[in-house]
Amino acid sequence: MAEFKVVLSDPRDGASYKVEATGGVANAFIGKSIGDEISGDALGFAGYTIMITGGTDKTGIPARKDLPGAGRRRLLLSKGTGFAPTYHGERRRKSVRAAEITGDFVQINAKVTGYGDKTLQEYFAPAEAAE
Repeated sequence: MAEFKVVLSDPRDGASYKVEATGGVANAFIGKSIGDEISGDALGFAGYTIMITGGTDKTGIPARKDLPGAGRRRLLLSKGTGFAPTYHGERRRKSVRAAEITGDFVQINAKVTGYGDKTLQEYFAPAEAAE
């Protein structure tokens, strides 16, 4: 059974929230790719639309939007997600993950693109008050 930590960013107020996705909720993400939009109802946010923006696997290897399919690959990179060159023209072979979400992912990054009636602060305020 897949388990994900979904880091949900709200562009309106600049805040981000961590949501644990297990069981059927996690299955809503499997098979989707970076850039796909899903309904927020899967995470319990009625009326919201959520876009997947990235993710990492259990060893911290990031996913790239421009790499189709699933799984991990070693690519020769000169820029972009998964590589920060230290000098001009540097290229290096790095492991990166493809864009499709699989059970190997641990963290999924997402942002809100469509809003519902309640704000995200209203969803998370009771949980923070209990701590």
